[in-house]
Amino acid sequence: MTDEEFYRHALEVLQCELGPDGLARFLRLSRSDGGDYTRDRAEWLKGLSPDDVLQSISANRRREN
Repeated sequence: MTDEEFYRHALEVLQCELGPDGLARFLRLSRSDGGDYTRDRAEWLKGLSPDDVLQSISANRRREN
């Protein structure tokens, strides 16, 4: 899957979960944020091992199926 295909798929998933208004709100918030993704990512992942991240991914995939 290309980055463009992934992005479009992610938008479809968000629209299914949040509805059109929720998707629009998410896009407005995410695009207007002047945040630092690298800094934020380090904060989100603080204290997580690679195994923790893989377990989370696996759990999310099981929920999708």
